[in-house]
Amino acid sequence: MQNKESTEYDHLFKLLLIGTSGVGKSCMLMRYVDNNFTNNFYNTIGVDFKIKSIFLENKNIKLQIWDTAGQDRFRTITCSYYRGAHGIIIVYDITDRESFDSVKMWMSEIDKYTHGITHRYAQEDVIRMLVGNKCDVDDKRAVSYEEGEALAKQLKLQFIETSAKLSTNIEQSFLTIAKNVLEKSQNSIKTESAQNMKIGQISSTQVIGNTNKKSSQCC
Repeated sequence: MQNKESTEYDHLFKLLLIGTSGVGKSCMLMRYVDNNFTNNFYNTIGVDFKIKSIFLENKNIKLQIWDTAGQDRFRTITCSYYRGAHGIIIVYDITDRESFDSVKMWMSEIDKYTHGITHRYAQEDVIRMLVGNKCDVDDKRAVSYEEGEALAKQLKLQFIETSAKLSTNIEQSFLTIAKNVLEKSQNSIKTESAQNMKIGQISSTQVIGNTNKKSSQCC
């Protein structure tokens, strides 16, 4: 029997990991969910996902984290997994300049599947974060921290460097985007409640107005 804690949650958030093949998306996910790491490189075929339950700001949160393939041949498959995403982490490898240069392309992919005709995929204002992985291999660094930070600022993204191998900032990166998604969700609920309350007040005023009008006709 599953325990109550594992089956009940206040929020379910879908997060995506995207980026060029080989940047370490699968290793980041494995480290965060299973606290494991492997040096053996393997390509994700299509998509993979794992579940992680966390307790954040007095809420039980279930994270459904999708690891997408970075190869072009899987692009048409993985695009459908943008549907319903609450947060997207764009990952590059600090030792691979090409993966960093492709960040803007990945941002275009997000815009493509979250705006306009294809808005049925992810939410238009989906939370995004930029992550530079493999910061443990500093002697092979091809992208400076300052460059990553500057690009994130230009694209209006939060930025962090991580190491799946050493578990550096892995938990922090996922917790940060989860916290941002939760905050956005709570703000949306407050806004919706305020709008509904306002509509209710208008309706009540209309009813009172109609009642007064009817009474004056009777007299």
